[in-house]
Amino acid sequence: MKSARNGCKKVIIVNGHGGNESLLPFFGQSQLEKPHDYVVYVQWGSDPKPGVKGPARKTSMDMHAGEAETSSMLIARPDLVHIDRAASESGADQARLHLPDSVYTGIWWYARFPNHYSGDGSVATKELGEFEMNNWIGVISETIRAVKADNQSLKLQNEFYEKSAHPLDTRP
Repeated sequence: MKSARNGCKKVIIVNGHGGNESLLPFFGQSQLEKPHDYVVYVQWGSDPKPGVKGPARKTSMDMHAGEAETSSMLIARPDLVHIDRAASESGADQARLHLPDSVYTGIWWYARFPNHYSGDGSVATKELGEFEMNNWIGVISETIRAVKADNQSLKLQNEFYEKSAHPLDTRP
């Protein structure tokens, strides 16, 4: 069994970039390749809880560097935000692929957003940024509390290793 090098029994990876929705769960799943005495948790997403509404949004397409992310940057690093430049490139979905929703290809993002920009950052506001940042902080805090209280994941992970190492074979 591979031991936690620094004595950590619970590792939380907080996804700070939306493009990792597939990679990070895959990484978490790959930790089951061999026994460990620690558990890897992946936290992503920061949708507000049902019924919680922030400031009204002016846009509906907002996947990268649009209204929400630019608003958040107005709080985190306002010195890096150039609202006057935000509308200089199109953040519109170019819809250049015509595949069913159940089909994935690695080029999907570029096919939709060749400028690597989705939305309209020119309508960003500090109010939305404060809401987004406070919501994300709340989600991370909730994740930490849940992981600290979790006493089942490591037990189940160990059970998984034990059963996969000694499969029940009832054949004669």
